[in-house]
Amino acid sequence: MTDAPVLEVDDVAKTYDVSAPLLQRLFRQQQRTLLTALDGVDLELRRGEILALVGESGSGKSTLANILVGSLPATRGQVVQDGSAIPARRDKELSRRIQMVFQDPYSSLNPRLTVRAMLSELLRVHDIVPRSEVRKECLRLVSLVGLDEDALDAYPGQFSGGQRQRIAIARALAVRPDVLIADEPVSALDVSVQATILELFASLRDELGLTILFIAHNLAVVQHLCQRVAVMYLGRIVEVAGTDEIFANPRHPYTRALIASIPRMGDTSGAADLVPEGEPPSPYDLPTGCRYHPRCPFAEAQCRELDPSLRPLSESAGRVHLSACLRASDLPESP
Repeated sequence: MTDAPVLEVDDVAKTYDVSAPLLQRLFRQQQRTLLTALDGVDLELRRGEILALVGESGSGKSTLANILVGSLPATRGQVVQDGSAIPARRDKELSRRIQMVFQDPYSSLNPRLTVRAMLSELLRVHDIVPRSEVRKECLRLVSLVGLDEDALDAYPGQFSGGQRQRIAIARALAVRPDVLIADEPVSALDVSVQATILELFASLRDELGLTILFIAHNLAVVQHLCQRVAVMYLGRIVEVAGTDEIFANPRHPYTRALIASIPRMGDTSGAADLVPEGEPPSPYDLPTGCRYHPRCPFAEAQCRELDPSLRPLSESAGRVHLSACLRASDLPESP
């Protein structure tokens, strides 16, 4: 793995205008209503690494993923791949380079196509291999994700959830992407199956040198898989650090809350006191100052007034620890 970023997110924002029609607003004197899904996201994905993007539902993780693959346009900012900004309209080559594995494998697969048919179609459309080698490449892809040759002539409905997710991964790999975005790829699977899919992602990184953005809401899922973790809250990245560092020394109260929420057998420590109460503020009406202050047990007066940006705290093994907390340097020790 090198430190050169293969994918960079630069000040990306996404807002939705959910106002009533103009005439209705004029007659009823209603104001324009905006929903802020992302607000100034900066992130780097280094070549050959697995980076976890974690946060509660509604924090903006999937919105960012859809912008990265080109399914959604950003309201502001840009996505840069290998030093070049990606245009809003992507051609076939640019679309190929970033692929996504979705949360629900069944809804993302065409139930009327066999595995062979869906893989063959992608290989031909993108000219990945000569037509004479399509059958061989299909076999290589299913073998790569741990399936037998018999799987090629079966339909998605004939597989279990874990097997369908393997097929979805094979389909994403068929076009030989530079970056794979896995959007909650194990949350819809049985716990007994999740570990095998996580092991598959790790082996793909090692075998293919694949770069992966792994999106999850549970830090426990990514602890032994990812090299770095980026924590997202209410449309912003609030902390980024190496995985070991973020579990040993979290420097944002929200990260501490996510770690404290991981179930532990017989845990009687004070970590449970850090779990935030209530729901996140509404994206229609974001709080002033730090967005986490309404739920933060360490909030002070300045937290209600100043909106902190990500700033470096320390560096370990070439990985800079970033936190968007005004009290990052003087937070009490973790329980």
